[in-house]
Amino acid sequence: MAPGLLGIEGLDRAEIESYLHRAKAFQSHGASNFKKLDTLRGKLLVNLFFENSTRTRTSFEIAAKRLGADTISIAASGSSVTKGESLVDTLNTLAAMRPHAIVMRHSASGAPHFLARHLETPIINAGDGMHEHPTQALLDALTILDHKPALEGLRVAIIGDIIHSRVARSNVHLLSKFGAQIVLCGPAPMLPPDLAKLAPGVVLTHDIREAIDGADVIMMLRVQLERQHETPFPPGDYFRFYGLRPEHLTLTRQDTIVMHPGPINRGREISSEVADSKRSVILNQVENGVAVRMAVLEKVMGVQAA
Repeated sequence: MAPGLLGIEGLDRAEIESYLHRAKAFQSHGASNFKKLDTLRGKLLVNLFFENSTRTRTSFEIAAKRLGADTISIAASGSSVTKGESLVDTLNTLAAMRPHAIVMRHSASGAPHFLARHLETPIINAGDGMHEHPTQALLDALTILDHKPALEGLRVAIIGDIIHSRVARSNVHLLSKFGAQIVLCGPAPMLPPDLAKLAPGVVLTHDIREAIDGADVIMMLRVQLERQHETPFPPGDYFRFYGLRPEHLTLTRQDTIVMHPGPINRGREISSEVADSKRSVILNQVENGVAVRMAVLEKVMGVQAA
């Protein structure tokens, strides 16, 4: 199996810290004139997305270009999969063109892991079904560290559609390795009891006020209607019980930060007042996505940091 990045669960703490340390060096800190590097000059990255994406796909493209790599982006609608070609054949075809890495998003959990066993080209998992989204967890950790001195000892409330969320799973795997206290909150159909087994010390609750009580970080999640097979929770009722609103912030400390991986559905899982408030670090997350993916591409594509 070629070295890539398939998930957070299989990484140890030192590997995660290595990614975060390198990503800090790539942070722009709000600067608009980022200097283009030639670290990956002569390297080719293929972005293969079988699901829609704005933040992840674009930030991988920007990260590659800032490092001097060439990029090719392919959507499912533009691939031969629409003509009946199997996923394995599509990936083998791309690998035969000798890219140095393939960034892949797919609706099937485990798809990148399966393909990584059969390809020499490194694969970076950009989200596989309801399983993992490793670079999202890394950029979330980097964002938390922009506002908190350490991950150890933090109380992190993750609220929303937990069962369908690869973001939640990757964050639980990462934060638990640093000893953070993790509270998962959502309505019963989106928070089955077995989710408490994701990592030691994970606590479940259906009460948003209980979840945010004492929280250092509040991470809201999108309701993933495209993955639900049951009757959707009525939007108004969902926002009433699980939408983060200004009155909730009055119950938290002044330094509690609010996160969201996007895309945001305002008025369903978060109010505009909270999303646009000083507590919100959502755009900070987006910006850090480029830095984290630069660190990942640098490592996966075979270039060691100086």
